[in-house]
Amino acid sequence: MLAAGDRPLFSFEFFPPKDEIQQRQLWQAVRELESLGPDFVSVTYGASGSTRERTITATEAISQHTTLRAMAHLTCASQSRDQLRRVIGAYAAAGVHHVLAIRGDMPGGPRVPWEAHPEGLQNATELVAMVRELGNFCVGVAAFPDAHPERNDFDLDAQVLAAKARAGASFAITQLFFTADDYFALVARVRSLGCDIPIIPGIMPITNVRQVTRFAELSGAALPRSVTDRINEVADDDNKVRRVGIMIGTELAEELLSRGAPGLHFFTQNRSRATREIYANLHQVRRRA
Repeated sequence: MLAAGDRPLFSFEFFPPKDEIQQRQLWQAVRELESLGPDFVSVTYGASGSTRERTITATEAISQHTTLRAMAHLTCASQSRDQLRRVIGAYAAAGVHHVLAIRGDMPGGPRVPWEAHPEGLQNATELVAMVRELGNFCVGVAAFPDAHPERNDFDLDAQVLAAKARAGASFAITQLFFTADDYFALVARVRSLGCDIPIIPGIMPITNVRQVTRFAELSGAALPRSVTDRINEVADDDNKVRRVGIMIGTELAEELLSRGAPGLHFFTQNRSRATREIYANLHQVRRRA
């Protein structure tokens, strides 16, 4: 679909539930967003074994019990090569053939220094190669419009993405960001290396000041004044924060598509309302254009 390039793709990201309440919340979001006909959905994958099992279970259930194309996440953090092979095999057995292969973070979060498993892989490039060797998978990878917080080197980030493409990655999805120029600067750096991998922007709807600030800190994404000033003006009213956040998300999404982004990937946090509103606003804008 990305290679055809005849229309932008739309996709949504979920995380695996850890209890019955989260299970109900996930499936409500899945069913509500399924009606929008996304091109694919993805399920995130954590560093702990229990989270990994929940990811496999949730991805398999979405694949088998909905009309959605499910893409599974996979990280190489804290896992041996044999463990990774088993997970990849479990995805294949579940009929899941789209994988987002990322290095991942250490248990404890992204600020914990990376340390490869003694019997594992060194990075996402090696993980991409392993997934491609073990089956007929379409492999995606992560990209960073803001510099990766561990390296803080924009050019190196572009070189790493190009290396992942050479290893067999078919597309990339970015971390959250808030300025379209940052996304297109990343694309330009990657293209200057002769790499034409499609790069899908990742969009985080702002519905809660504390939440988006935390995610920005963890990912290294810069919160520009154009965003913080508008949010701070209404920070004492949760409903207004949400409405302004929807406006910001809609404006960013429309600018990205109008300037040629190949699609949008929404980080839903297992809640559908904000994503559905941005999606509806976007389609109204594009119908008027």
